[in-house]
Amino acid sequence: MLQQWRRRRAEGRVRPGDGRELTRFRWWQLPGRALFHLDPADPHAPRYTVDVRHWHNQSSGEVTAQLYRDGRRHAVGRMPVAFPVEGGTIEVAMSRFGVKRCHFVAADSTERQLRPDPRSAEGRRARFARHHPVASRAVKALSVAALLIGTVLLAQEILVPLAALPPVAERFGPVEPLISLPTWLNVALGITAVLAGMERALRLRHHWLLDAAGS
Repeated sequence: MLQQWRRRRAEGRVRPGDGRELTRFRWWQLPGRALFHLDPADPHAPRYTVDVRHWHNQSSGEVTAQLYRDGRRHAVGRMPVAFPVEGGTIEVAMSRFGVKRCHFVAADSTERQLRPDPRSAEGRRARFARHHPVASRAVKALSVAALLIGTVLLAQEILVPLAALPPVAERFGPVEPLISLPTWLNVALGITAVLAGMERALRLRHHWLLDAAGS
């Protein structure tokens, strides 16, 4: 029930497009543009592309996704958004670091991720994974480890001040931080967690608790 309500709300954000032509991905757009394609099984079916300019339109506090049909802007929507298309919907959502979801959900509830444009940062990360699988797995493991450390440190920053409140301190006594790090190491770990969150966003991976450490 909740999932259906969220999908209807996401579909309600869709507005008609103006038919303008899709522009080619340029290398200088790597930090702030994501481009995904839905390749049809039927060669006569329309080809859909999702274009997200997340650094360009984030100044207003909102990020919009643009849906192109056969190279023409068919619809736009503030994210998270669900674009109705033939046979299902295309769902798009953002995290703080990039696109966390860009999937086609069929009428039978099966889903598949759209293919990232090979020129985009997401496409380059996918190519790296294909060509260097061992190194890619190592990067994935390092990203998870960095975010786990960040999650522990974040939990400590939240819990220690709470434990200092008089009602809690009177009941349990003073609580000292389990981990005390120098400032330079805290800063380094924070930067590492941000980079880890960005790496996971390139793979459209997101967990509400794990990726909060990089936020």
